[in-house]
Amino acid sequence: MNNINQLVLFDFLEIPHSSAVTDALETMALFSESEERGAVFTRSEVVNFILDLVGYVSSKDIWTQRILEPSFGSGSFLLPIIARLLESYGQARGFQSRSVFDDLSGAIHAVELHKDTYNKTHDQVCRYLMRSGINTGEVKLLSDAWLRQGDFLLQPIQGTFDYVVGNPPYVRQEQIPAPLLDVYKYRYQTLYDRADLYIPFIERALKLLQRGGTLGFICADRWLKNRYGGPLRKFIAQGFHVKACVDMLNTSAFYTDVSSYPAIVVISRDKPGKTRFEQCDSINQEALNLLAYDILAPELSEATTVHELDRVADNDAPWLMQSTTTVGLIRRLESQYPTIEQAGCKIGIGVATGADKVFIGDYRELEVEDNRKLPLVTTNDIKSGSISWSGKGVINPFEEDGNLVALAAYPQLATYLETHRATLTRRHCVQKNTLNWYRTIDRIWPKLAHRPKLLIPDIKGEAHIVFDSGQFYPHHNLYYVTSNIWDLRVLQAILLSKIARLFIANYSTQMRGGYLRFQAQYLRRIRIPYWYDISDTLRAELHEAGLRQDRAACDRAVFKLYKLTQDEQSLLN
Repeated sequence: MNNINQLVLFDFLEIPHSSAVTDALETMALFSESEERGAVFTRSEVVNFILDLVGYVSSKDIWTQRILEPSFGSGSFLLPIIARLLESYGQARGFQSRSVFDDLSGAIHAVELHKDTYNKTHDQVCRYLMRSGINTGEVKLLSDAWLRQGDFLLQPIQGTFDYVVGNPPYVRQEQIPAPLLDVYKYRYQTLYDRADLYIPFIERALKLLQRGGTLGFICADRWLKNRYGGPLRKFIAQGFHVKACVDMLNTSAFYTDVSSYPAIVVISRDKPGKTRFEQCDSINQEALNLLAYDILAPELSEATTVHELDRVADNDAPWLMQSTTTVGLIRRLESQYPTIEQAGCKIGIGVATGADKVFIGDYRELEVEDNRKLPLVTTNDIKSGSISWSGKGVINPFEEDGNLVALAAYPQLATYLETHRATLTRRHCVQKNTLNWYRTIDRIWPKLAHRPKLLIPDIKGEAHIVFDSGQFYPHHNLYYVTSNIWDLRVLQAILLSKIARLFIANYSTQMRGGYLRFQAQYLRRIRIPYWYDISDTLRAELHEAGLRQDRAACDRAVFKLYKLTQDEQSLLN
């Protein structure tokens, strides 16, 4: 907790900004397109649901408390907040007994960076207050006291809050001007890897919670499980209670269609405890009211579908939010077996070139030396479950040791690349070292093409594991597994089984339609036995099942391999 308290003190310091940062903020404040600034507006039913979950309800004296909305946009959260605040105040005091401004000026702190949006919503708030019966002289005073135009991540904010709610902006790092991004990374420990802007929004919002205060955000669910969310998950595990999480994947939670997959998280600044989790399939207000009632109930009823889970926030580990039985099986397997890489396998991803139209083409027609190109296998080539090569090849500008070749030694390659030099030099990967203008983003290691390997496409409803005897180099959308120890047909059987799916389904982020991400970070979570612990008889059974890609046979053999009980087998089936 000391670490968090120190961060809170730092959070209130106002740091002078360079002119480059000031200019970058001005640029972002003037973005005209909603998508550029990550503006997605939440449906009113979902807003009311979140306000209920955090306890910001008019039946309480919320007018004596403080609430923060860090990115208020067009007022999706802000206006319902004001409505609940005024109802609470009216019930307690009425509007005529004393100065409303004196009583309520500190009740709301709302921030918006985009200037035009700020002005429009400010006017909207003023009109709302006037319709609500607030004295005309106090309307603008209240609006000015509540609303701030600026960057929530950099603006000094005094005091702490009982509630923080909202829908933080979904902005990729590539859209943030470099000088501003550098300041964000200096201030926020959770802005890690390729994290989106909502990650530091959550960090700062949590820092601004007072003891016992509660945050309720709806945002993309990627950070709950993937690599870039690790530092934020660790920060939360150190001093907060994940009270609830609601998966909104299969709902229309926003007024516009978005490519992100939303979840609601409710986190309090309190001792860690149990987490309540549910998958929401409807944004009907009545259904959401019933769900809020179940989540907030002192004890879960037998009829509820809400799960109650232990140890959701565990250091920086992905949050597992399935039934206790499912999580229990995963934990047992993790305690008994090594990870797939600890057991002697290597997981990698195929080549990203940064200019596929230059580096990839018909293998026979690529006008370079024969030893400067490799047969390339793509996702489309393995749709059938085996390799049906489309004839593509990839140009290899690297030597066996990973260094770029000398173009003078390969005149055909040099001529071909020079023809496309303008395209290749525009790529971001060569901006810092123009001498490497003809490299691919990823190094190509020619020996990989000739190694037996398993190929796994990224996005699938079920595991799609294809054997390559050592003929092709994988393209970027394919992950691969190699091993000097394992019979890859045996490993193929395990990866086709329900055991592998158990790990992927729980550790990966799910996509609409039930599709899963078979990325390296999730494949590395799979636990398998050591090769020498598998009997010859079981090896033979697994090999045959993998060779035939018979999923039922794979499951039967794998269930024996992991010594699953009947209850555990029933759970997976």
